[in-house]
Amino acid sequence: MKILITGCNGQLGNELQNITKSGKAEIDEVSENIRKSEVIALDVDKLDITNLTQVKEILNDVRPDVVINCAAATNVDGCEGNKDFAFRVNSIGPRNLAIICEEIGAKLVQVSTDYVFSGDSNKPLTEYDLTAPYSVYGKTKLLGEQYVQQFCLKYFIVRTAWLYGYIGKNFVYTMMRLGKEKDIIKVVDDQRGSPTHANDLAYHILKLIETEEYGIYHCTGKGECTWHEFAKMIIELCGEKCEVKPCTSEEYITPAKRPEYSSLDNMMLRSTVGDEMRDWKEAIKSFIEKVMKGDSHQEGVE
Repeated sequence: MKILITGCNGQLGNELQNITKSGKAEIDEVSENIRKSEVIALDVDKLDITNLTQVKEILNDVRPDVVINCAAATNVDGCEGNKDFAFRVNSIGPRNLAIICEEIGAKLVQVSTDYVFSGDSNKPLTEYDLTAPYSVYGKTKLLGEQYVQQFCLKYFIVRTAWLYGYIGKNFVYTMMRLGKEKDIIKVVDDQRGSPTHANDLAYHILKLIETEEYGIYHCTGKGECTWHEFAKMIIELCGEKCEVKPCTSEEYITPAKRPEYSSLDNMMLRSTVGDEMRDWKEAIKSFIEKVMKGDSHQEGVE
């Protein structure tokens, strides 16, 4: 199998490369077919997904069996201030990949987000629940999903949430840093969701691409918490003395409105290839242990 990864230098792209290279994720080993796969990992300097001509040229040259699109404009507040950029990357980019994947017969994995929902629910959201995003980020990601469905038959749309991985910037690393620098930090306690380890997400994506179980998937850590509860556990696991105080979203104003409730139910995974996602508490404990031991394979991708 030939797998092309776009946006390969991000949290998820890094995990996909490490797992295919080592043959194992933290949950379990991957199949022999995945271990023997040829992986072509490209970031924006080699493949700009917003350029249809470039997408056509590279995909026709590489002829991948599967394209996993990890490229995205993920700065939620930044998307509010630069709508055109968010639209090009999150909507036009997936459209371009879908058009050419359909032409060459490749499967397409489009990574999406809990922000496609309004956040007005009070129970875990399934794949059949209605989308209604508030933010530019959520709206452009939803349009990207729709373009993929419109232009490509063999697609997996995988929605995730509160993602953290061993490289790059994320909430976990921010809390670890602030825990060392501050005596007190404030974190919102009126937004609930499901923290997700990028290694676990990558493992399930690699399970999916071996199948023809096409459709929309939710793939997040099991259980749910508030950002305050998540931060508190991170600080405790690091052994820091920093006090984590709760605050409201009104006290911590951001340009983009966040969903108040965006916990996702992995119903489609359970119904097809199986949901092996770890509980969010187990996953974050494993993550921090590895980071603090220096055993996080951050250097694994050359």
